[in-house]
Amino acid sequence: MKNKLDEAREIINAVDAEMIELFKKRMAASKMVAEYKKDVNMPILDEAREKLLIEKNIKLLNSKELEKYYKTFFEGVLNASKDYQKDLI
Repeated sequence: MKNKLDEAREIINAVDAEMIELFKKRMAASKMVAEYKKDVNMPILDEAREKLLIEKNIKLLNSKELEKYYKTFFEGVLNASKDYQKDLI
């Protein structure tokens, strides 16, 4: 019989596997963005877009309790995306 810790870890492992697939899809889209920005000589950083994304996604989250943690998580995603674009360009 599984205890709560084992059950929670199984859920975390499954979610992590899903997040990896979504991360790969997001980074593929970031690559497309980098290619476009390179072609039209745009800067990688778009502060207004980042702010808009963070605000939009926090509204979708709809959880005051998790808001600051999601913001930290999503800023990490945005930073990884920018770093990848820098490496590609």
